[in-house]
Amino acid sequence: MATREAAGLSTVFGDVSMWKPTDFTPAVNVLTGGPPCQTYTVAGNGHGRNALAHVIQLVRQLDDGLIDGVAGEVAKHSDTRTGLVLQPLIWALRAIEAGRPYEAIMLEQVPEVRPVWDAMALVLEDRDYGVDVGVLRTEEYGVPQTRRRAILIARHGVSNDNVQLPAATHQKYVGTALEADPALDVGNPLPRWVTMAEALDIGEPFVVVSNYGNGGDSRNRGKRRHDRPAFTVTGKASRNRIVMSGGEGSRRFGPMEAGRLQTFPDGYPWSGRDISQQIGNAIPPRLGTHVLRSLLGIDRELGESFFAERRSMWTGPDHVTLGRVRDAVAREDVLIKSRTTITSQREPVTSSRGGGVLGVLGGDPTLDAVEPGEGHRPRDSVAV
Repeated sequence: MATREAAGLSTVFGDVSMWKPTDFTPAVNVLTGGPPCQTYTVAGNGHGRNALAHVIQLVRQLDDGLIDGVAGEVAKHSDTRTGLVLQPLIWALRAIEAGRPYEAIMLEQVPEVRPVWDAMALVLEDRDYGVDVGVLRTEEYGVPQTRRRAILIARHGVSNDNVQLPAATHQKYVGTALEADPALDVGNPLPRWVTMAEALDIGEPFVVVSNYGNGGDSRNRGKRRHDRPAFTVTGKASRNRIVMSGGEGSRRFGPMEAGRLQTFPDGYPWSGRDISQQIGNAIPPRLGTHVLRSLLGIDRELGESFFAERRSMWTGPDHVTLGRVRDAVAREDVLIKSRTTITSQREPVTSSRGGGVLGVLGGDPTLDAVEPGEGHRPRDSVAV
């Protein structure tokens, strides 16, 4: 939340299960989401498979109109992350019930969640949405890392033929041995992927040593040369090391390096705690831009000059604009409910014991005391 506020991103902070589309103005006509992925990244084992099967079963119940029943079951689920992946569909269906369907929907998650997106696509298609689902590779869109994401996009009132994920702008990276030259498809007219050296602007050869081991062996750390894209930038990216040529000199990734590999602009105001986790959890802005352009039908060329202009330094909206956008997003009573009174600013608020604190709207949520106010649900307490 601290980063969003510092970046000037208009935010009503809260538990999505406590809100509904009609709490917000009709100006909010695009729904995007990236629910937690931890449950599904282990889809290769029994727990992950069971979680996916259970969620797909609940998607079918939502298709049958059992929104309140599914929402209640999700609220009681022992792993709240499992239920959160359903919230975008719950919101979409409630918006349809209210007579104000979202014009566009975009969801992203780890590739293991693709079956859930496929199930949701069938539900949306039956409700007059054109939908496309696929797994995109970030290096094929100019992002200097090999990251794969399952993406769902949907537009209301059009057929599937009119909704397509963006075409690749760069070649796919094909892994080679550390000492070998990178493999390129000479017959492919697309430019090659972007290298770490280009993204990090380091003028001499280097190797990045991953925090993760190969083949499950923590002692056998993955390595990539400067002339390749990076490994997937995760929430543990700060543990990756940059080793200069010849093994002389070694340093860990900082927010600038991780942010550049995710295509965030220099100077992006990362704030609060666990910044590496914030960076690793984000969808790369460059990939998101391509997906949203395709989804919304924006007639704008997204060449290198477009991204270069926005890469050099972050500039957010001024406070007047931010306030105007914020007031247009939600009803006044929603804005009042989402405010929390800040009395001091030394330690971060970590959680609400009852899970119902709606958070901070405005200001810096790095505080060590919060006074009860309209931002709290009855009987909820705040852990600091």
